[in-house]
Amino acid sequence: MKTNNIIVLLLFVLAMSCDSKAVYDEYKSVSTAWNKEDVVSFKINPPDSIKPYNLFVNLRNTNAYKFSNLYLIVEMKFPHGKAITDTLQYAMTKPNGEWLGEGLSSVKENKLWYKEGVIFKEKGEYKVNIQHAMRQNGNVNGVVNLEGITDVGFRIEKTE
Repeated sequence: MKTNNIIVLLLFVLAMSCDSKAVYDEYKSVSTAWNKEDVVSFKINPPDSIKPYNLFVNLRNTNAYKFSNLYLIVEMKFPHGKAITDTLQYAMTKPNGEWLGEGLSSVKENKLWYKEGVIFKEKGEYKVNIQHAMRQNGNVNGVVNLEGITDVGFRIEKTE
């Protein structure tokens, strides 16, 4: 009995230490089709106003995703009213059509660079808003309901 408890404790410590860079890591599920008007929001209280951090958008997609790339609009709202909005493009497949990302099942997890070396100088709550901006080739209006994205996440990591 005592040996089992020690093994469980060691496995727990090992699992927790594998991701020592993460300061913030949260996912939110999206409906079966991510509507272009649906904004996925994250509220963040950075731990430090001096150290730089790397920021990532995390996504989980399935084979139902029909595109080889992804366009996102990411807005960061600062505690004192300032906002920065970026339109970002990410590759989702290799040139041969094979999915990028990690995962052995039909769900692939992608860790996408957002910003590098960010210092959160303002004290208080930051808000990050993410929405898709996908379009079919030749279509000005864009894709209303994007299928195949199951979860959207935001991650802050310590720099080395």
